[in-house]
Amino acid sequence: MTEPLLGAIEAGGTKFICAVGTPSGRLIDETRIPTRTPSETISDILSFFLARSQKVAALGIGSFGPIDIRTGSPTYGHITSTPKLAWRHFDIVGALGSALNVPIGFDTDVNAALLAEAKWGSAKGYQTALYITVGTGIGGGALTEGSLLHGLLNPEMGHIRVPHDREDDPFPGSCPYHGDCLEGLASGVAMEARWGIDPSALPTGHPAYRLEAEYLSLACVNWICTLSPERIILAGGVMLQAHVLPLIRDRTRLLLNGYVEAPQIQERLEDYIVPPGLGHRAGVLGALILAARAAGL
Repeated sequence: MTEPLLGAIEAGGTKFICAVGTPSGRLIDETRIPTRTPSETISDILSFFLARSQKVAALGIGSFGPIDIRTGSPTYGHITSTPKLAWRHFDIVGALGSALNVPIGFDTDVNAALLAEAKWGSAKGYQTALYITVGTGIGGGALTEGSLLHGLLNPEMGHIRVPHDREDDPFPGSCPYHGDCLEGLASGVAMEARWGIDPSALPTGHPAYRLEAEYLSLACVNWICTLSPERIILAGGVMLQAHVLPLIRDRTRLLLNGYVEAPQIQERLEDYIVPPGLGHRAGVLGALILAARAAGL
């Protein structure tokens, strides 16, 4: 039996990844579209999907946020208070739904990635897990007892407050809303603003990494104590520096100081705080799962 064709969009602050694939996770076609104004970006997205001879049965969108995912809300499907001013309060589901006339599954980009990791990647087999992306911004998704955590709106794990020693780190923070929240101190944007260089160009021994590991370890301790995940997945461009993850594990263990008596933390932290199993593919594969759910598959 031929699998139905599904559309997937990973909507990011710098690029949109658009793909066509199947419910089993097979990607058939894909394109990358730079994030510009909504009208320009949506026009290119529609060109990609409408140019196909076979129409997709449904579309899944994993989007940067904050977004409104409450189906009964008058602003459902909108990107809301994003720092990207051109996209603030933009109805992305309405714009694509009216043009493509298909069911749309809509969630955060990190929730979409977590769905894929739970089905095919590093969260497979776990009922409670976190997926954190550390890149241009910081976002997090939570799987609790097998279901995505949504709550009032959607979790904003990048905007938790962490201790900020201003003698050690006088940088005021880059978040336009909160200044020195986690995202304001540890995102890629914050690193570049603090050190005056793209994080990818920082040498391995640079003090930026000790500071980065400190903030992300403080955040991991907060998440461990509040959500008690069975696994934490750290993803995103900043985490591509492989030497950062061991620093985070070691510092997290020290900060917890033996309080959480679980062997995963006390003995096997290398299997507890882990990279994504699907790499950079998690977001778009998760959008396929959102599309399949919207189609009732």
